Amino acid sequence: MTRVKTFITLTLLGGLAVVLPIAIFILLFQWLFGQVSELVAPATQWMETHTKIKDTLAQLAVIGLILGGCFLIGLVVKTGVGRWMHNHVDRWLSRLAPGYSTIKDLVLQFIGGGGEGVLSGPVARVRIHGADNPLSVTAIVTSRHANGDYTVYVPTAPVPTSGFVFHVPADCVEILPNVTVEAAMKSIVACGSGSGSLLASTVPEA
Repeated sequence: MTRVKTFITLTLLGGLAVVLPIAIFILLFQWLFGQVSELVAPATQWMETHTKIKDTLAQLAVIGLILGGCFLIGLVVKTGVGRWMHNHVDRWLSRLAPGYSTIKDLVLQFIGGGGEGVLSGPVARVRIHGADNPLSVTAIVTSRHANGDYTVYVPTAPVPTSGFVFHVPADCVEILPNVTVEAAMKSIVACGSGSGSLLASTVPEA
């Protein structure tokens, strides 16, 4: 009887291990699609009113048009005039909305665009409670001071657009020259998954 009970329990747990990740992924996808649908709802309603496209097809059509618009904007930005206009808009938004530059840098890191913005690196392992304390965090150096101190930005997981700014002495900062900002951000978004291999590949700065 005990063997049968163990067999049933292990088999059930094995099935849950397969089904639950798929179910959670589907739920997350539905949630994300719902959020996007709410954002494009006005355009979807207009399309349903003025065309024969209805419901989900109308939402997909609107999303497709938005992606097509992004593609066209990308083409325009590749031209000299488009680049000039983009730079002016960037500077204008950076003055009016201080958080815009940080969000832009994060997006560029996720899509592999690199950049020379606020979060262009270098990545560092920082002991925010002192050099003798083993606790450390993944951070991005945003400023170096004349006295040798650092200002670092520590993104929060899984949404790195918010975080904390610390001012720490040089002995609390270990620069990780072999870790890119993109790789660090991916690890942060994954709640630290992959940090072992990420930190194992680092070489301490001389």
